[in-house]
Amino acid sequence: MSTNLSKLARRHGLNHLLFKRLGEIKKTKGGISPSDIRKLADEFLVGTATVFGTAAAYDFLRPEEETPAAYVCTGSACLTAGTQPGVKAQLAKSLGGPIGDMVCLGRCHENRAFHFNGHNYSGADIEHLADILNGSYSERNDDYPVYSEGPKVLTDVPLDIDTCYKELKEALQHTPEALLEELTRSNVRGRGGAGFPMHIKLQSVKDIDASEKYIVCNADEGDPGAFSDRYLLEKQPYSVLLGMAITGYITGAKEGAVYVRAEYPHALRVIGAAIEAFNNLPSIPTAVGEAFSYRLYLVPAQGAYICGEETALLNSIEGQRPEVRTRPPFPTVSGLFGQPTIVNNVETLACVPYIIREGGDRFASIGTDKSKGTKLVSLDGFFNAPGLYEVPMGFSFGELVYEMAGGFRTHVKAVQVGGPLCGIIPEHKIKDLTVDFESFKENGFLLGHAGVMCIPGDYPMISFMQHLFAFTAHESCGKCFPCRIGAQRGAELLLKAIDEPGYKIDRELLDDLIETLELGSLCGLGGGVPLPLKNILTYFGDEIAGYMVSNR
Repeated sequence: MSTNLSKLARRHGLNHLLFKRLGEIKKTKGGISPSDIRKLADEFLVGTATVFGTAAAYDFLRPEEETPAAYVCTGSACLTAGTQPGVKAQLAKSLGGPIGDMVCLGRCHENRAFHFNGHNYSGADIEHLADILNGSYSERNDDYPVYSEGPKVLTDVPLDIDTCYKELKEALQHTPEALLEELTRSNVRGRGGAGFPMHIKLQSVKDIDASEKYIVCNADEGDPGAFSDRYLLEKQPYSVLLGMAITGYITGAKEGAVYVRAEYPHALRVIGAAIEAFNNLPSIPTAVGEAFSYRLYLVPAQGAYICGEETALLNSIEGQRPEVRTRPPFPTVSGLFGQPTIVNNVETLACVPYIIREGGDRFASIGTDKSKGTKLVSLDGFFNAPGLYEVPMGFSFGELVYEMAGGFRTHVKAVQVGGPLCGIIPEHKIKDLTVDFESFKENGFLLGHAGVMCIPGDYPMISFMQHLFAFTAHESCGKCFPCRIGAQRGAELLLKAIDEPGYKIDRELLDDLIETLELGSLCGLGGGVPLPLKNILTYFGDEIAGYMVSNR
């Protein structure tokens, strides 16, 4: 069925998407009625169950739910900061209506984050709530500090539309093969967490003879603690779009989609304006003779963490439920609308202009033998100097934390780097790590998005374990049993241990559950959450021992 739905969606292409129409209706009318669903089903030649099932899969589209008066951030960084109950209480008192949840608003550097009327607020903004509600206090540009150590690959002076056009013209005077060679020599790897070499994907799509190919920018940065993609979308948008256009030229793709999470309304506005300006650029003569014109489309997401997984994201764009696809075939062979597709995250694509401008060898000279270039690292509000940092791959994590960021403003017993599916690093291990894929993996962690979220000394680890299970249960696409059922059972198990004095968790049962999630899940959501859980069991066993019992 999903293959047939992909073919139906292909008839309209990126210019007319069921998913976008659902978002437009919800935004305009405040809800999606049965009549709306029937009309969309007729318009797109699909069943009403397909339209309803798609809408029901997203936090911000569900037809049966009332639109909350406001939303509070429930991401891990705001959770451990302990700021959100007070924010929610103030909003509820002032607004009266239901207050919903959002994960995460990317305001991790100052917490107290909430969303109202299409705008995000954080920090001291809640103290101006009356002015926000009457419209006299506009969305504040949260100017978090941006630091860099070494070459500025991603944090240099932002490109404007004229410079973007100039650099694109210069790049297109080279053949696709020559540009691919530069990216190959750079050995740039995916910055979204997987670390897969970019040039291998590009070569695969380039080699396929197909009438339609696509470049998709995965800007669904849902990992709590990370705001590096938000920085690039808001402050460096033309670097991202230029990276997409160059990879489009290399592979033969003529269209691209930027899929941006709804929790970043300002980023949607900025990148949307940049896309409009980019699409108005004239076509450019190329080294291969044919003029190059490339069209970009903005696709606003609607609240589903699973869409950070590339195949769920492709299903989402096509108007299907955001469920993970089985692989093979991989997206490079059968991706968007069943056509060869490159899916890269924001930071990966933003590296491309630097590589083409400075050369692949220059980029490869930065970093380590296997992890090249620089990495953006987001630091949350527990640091003395929170903000965004760009450091060379291989940079000392301890130096970043204790010297550049000035250490912690209060006692922190652990940090989670890379989001809820990456490792929990006890404070004493920070100095042993360097900022690269290999160091983190060798030490039993993952670098991921490199957002650093702190767990303070007084925050119970048993509660954080329950939070991880509950997050996974809520965000599961539901396609595979281990994730859908296992995460829910885990959340219930730990909540019972927390709420019922004297109740002990069977440690062997918990270990079996974690192993089932790790080995049986279809994608990295259910398969990834066991890592931080096992880290907690390893490094904080004494703290949680009182909640456990061994029956063997």
